[in-house]
Amino acid sequence: MDGQKAIGNPAAPGAETESSAYVPSLQLTEGQPPPVAANGGLSYMSFDREGDAGTEAAVQAALDQIAEGRVQAFIDRIESAPPGPIETEWGPGFREYEECLEYIRANGIEAPEGGLALPLRYTAHEQPSYSIVTSNALWRDPARAAEAEKLRKAEENNGRRALYFPQVMRDARRIGEYYPGLSVESPECMDRLGVSLAHLESECEDFYDSAEVQRVFYPEIERLLLAFFPDATDALVYNHDIFDKDYRGDRTEDQEAKNPGVNAQYVNLVHNDLNDNSGRVRCRELLTKNLRNFGREQHYTEAEADEKMSRRFMSINLAKPMETVGQFPFVLCAWPSFADQPYITNYRIYDDRVGETTRFTYRPDHEWYWFPRQKPTEVSMLKCYDSIADGSVSRWSFHTACIDPTAPADAPCRKNVVVRAFVFF
Repeated sequence: MDGQKAIGNPAAPGAETESSAYVPSLQLTEGQPPPVAANGGLSYMSFDREGDAGTEAAVQAALDQIAEGRVQAFIDRIESAPPGPIETEWGPGFREYEECLEYIRANGIEAPEGGLALPLRYTAHEQPSYSIVTSNALWRDPARAAEAEKLRKAEENNGRRALYFPQVMRDARRIGEYYPGLSVESPECMDRLGVSLAHLESECEDFYDSAEVQRVFYPEIERLLLAFFPDATDALVYNHDIFDKDYRGDRTEDQEAKNPGVNAQYVNLVHNDLNDNSGRVRCRELLTKNLRNFGREQHYTEAEADEKMSRRFMSINLAKPMETVGQFPFVLCAWPSFADQPYITNYRIYDDRVGETTRFTYRPDHEWYWFPRQKPTEVSMLKCYDSIADGSVSRWSFHTACIDPTAPADAPCRKNVVVRAFVFF
């Protein structure tokens, strides 16, 4: 596999039978330490029992972590600390946004022209985390009510592992000033930094109509990706989310109807949607099973999927505003600034799969970018996974939402559509 580095697969009992879960070989990025993860970083799919894709093993691991008490002890230390900055190994962190903002102002932390100095929220606990998704049958099983209560409290505690840290945001439209000769509107920028910008005049009239988004917007984005990456052979948009804090209509999510609902909250925690394992697992389950695929149906055999994935492929998130963004902008971190930093795995446990997202601890030299007052025709792009792991290109970006302290009090909150896609080469 071109540019890919894989190290043995110690699991895979009965691997690659029709009923077995797909278990990706353990993959490490050149120059990046092993992740902070369970099972030495091996996917929970390797613990598949009778077709459960390792979900029961992951639930048990979540309960074991609760019983160990290390997470609660960390939270207790944070919450019992005296008011003011909390010293961490990476620098001072803050429980509240306003505390961190006051620190930024008191210490004269400034941003370059077009940038911002502001608080960003990072995890401050280097341990894996677990999240049982709302659709999991465990929540509705009376026999597991006691477990569910423990897991619910742990879910609430996940956010309490985080602190605000001071960061500087650069204007992404000026990337050429920081990297002479590099255009933010180029595939080279995605390869180097994991972020880029495209433009689109969409014909989608109602982004709150999930059927119209799938019928009109998905093909537009697939065409955009194929034009943006001239070496690409295929692009698949497979789902989307709508973010609108002020939306007054029905927000209900209906996965069966391929309707993501409308999110009222912006994710203000530094994270990435995929990692070494889930980038490949998510791709393969889309190709072979159409699992939670809102886009074009795929009909690949396992052998055909393996062949397609033996060449380079990447996962891209694309965010397009419905109106010019005033508050809660979407912000992105460039790959080189964290390429030697381990990620922290967050396990999302479904009934039929264990997804993996990632968290990161703070570093003062993280290179953050935003698009000030991003316009409806501007599509910000970030890489969530790249199969090339030899260090020659970015593997991913990480991202978050933030509060712009310079925005007017009545600035409209971000209303945008975010689509997720795989691009194949």
